[in-house]
Amino acid sequence: MGSDATMNPDASWTAQERGPYRLLIVEDEPLMRSIIVQLARSEGYEVMEAPSAAVALSIFEKEKIDLAILDLNLTSGGSGLDLLRKMRELDPEVMGIIVTAYASVESAVEALHQGAYDYITKPFANDHLKKVMRNALEGKALFRENRFLRQELREKYRFESIIGKSDAIESTFRVMEKVARTDSSVLITGESGTGKELVARAIHFSSERANNRFLPINCGALPENLLESELFGYKRGAFTGAGQDKVGLLKAADKGTILLDEIGELPLALQVKLLRALQEREAYPLGANDPVAFDVRVLCATNKNLEAEVKAGRFREELLYRINVININLPALRERQDDIPLLANHFLRKYEKSLSRTAMRFSKGAMRLMLNYAWPGNVRELENSVERAAILAETDVIHSHDLPDKLRSTSPVMASIENTGMTLEELEREHIKRVLDKVENDKVKAAQVLGIHLSTLYRKVQRYHLDDGAPVHQEPARSA
Repeated sequence: MGSDATMNPDASWTAQERGPYRLLIVEDEPLMRSIIVQLARSEGYEVMEAPSAAVALSIFEKEKIDLAILDLNLTSGGSGLDLLRKMRELDPEVMGIIVTAYASVESAVEALHQGAYDYITKPFANDHLKKVMRNALEGKALFRENRFLRQELREKYRFESIIGKSDAIESTFRVMEKVARTDSSVLITGESGTGKELVARAIHFSSERANNRFLPINCGALPENLLESELFGYKRGAFTGAGQDKVGLLKAADKGTILLDEIGELPLALQVKLLRALQEREAYPLGANDPVAFDVRVLCATNKNLEAEVKAGRFREELLYRINVININLPALRERQDDIPLLANHFLRKYEKSLSRTAMRFSKGAMRLMLNYAWPGNVRELENSVERAAILAETDVIHSHDLPDKLRSTSPVMASIENTGMTLEELEREHIKRVLDKVENDKVKAAQVLGIHLSTLYRKVQRYHLDDGAPVHQEPARSA
């Protein structure tokens, strides 16, 4: 396991589990330095040693050190605390353990203030020092892991990860970039499936609050009493079943961001309490006499017209003003048709990987079908359709018949049938004939354009006598 992995705090680690950690022991007493060096090496760590602060700093400037164990009262070159401060200026991730025979509350507090992981007094038990070393390195591993995960989240939810190049979505990007740098409340509106939560996450992970929590809550998914306790928390005994205190999400997201999704579903009584909490930046947990302060950025999302809800008396006007400092309205997918090929291919890359397939693509017929569909479920519906097609496709080419049947029900083909009065057979024959004429009777190309298998095309050509130009074959009518 590498140094970025979470370490097992159990004393029975193998050397491999401890990782290739490098320790620097800074101690001016040779015997004590030798003891600490041997203890560290017995744990499988790579160890360097220094008798003074000057030598230690010279080593630290050249080598990557994970943990420094420093004597507090070095005889030359400054104290262990001064040395730790200089080390942390060069590498804020270095862990430090201060060791001293002259312990005091003041020096202990100062050590922690300078960023020391722990403070140990001499004489110490060997097992205790080993445990502290393990715990310090475990903390370093967790710090690295958390940093990696935060970076991964930033990458996943950066603005560029939201697929689109249409004017409608580019305009949305510009607004998002501006509001991310502020702490203002944002109301994200748009139809279901347009990606409102994705936008909220992108704003959070592009803001100065990115290192803190992002907590979404669906206001329409919980009953009013549970929603109130989730938002504000409660005290033990506040109601039946409240066996211990619960921190509300507004406090749990302190210094971070909370997304109130489907804010239009919030009951009127709770709207009043939320308005007060947002105005005062404090909330009363259920059963509490004293308020709990919080510092969160509030993002809200809805597929409702909240101004209409205000006029209908279902949403408080004051709350709308509070949450709608900046409005981001996400366009429906039918309003950004240029983005459909980009999104479809993005989802195809995503699902071909999970299916252990490569180089999948859409036929022209399949792409044309997707471009002609209205997508009432927006991006979410498109992703689901691509996932289904990737699973059902018999080859690496996704054809129109691999897509859901509903995509054909609103296509221009159906409109032509209604407008011309032609039967589906007649329309199909004419369409195939036009394609064959266009590709100079190249049936391989025609099958690709039509989005059907070559064998299927041959059967239809034979059925409709398209090789000899004969009229469409009509099946004899069956008697009732």
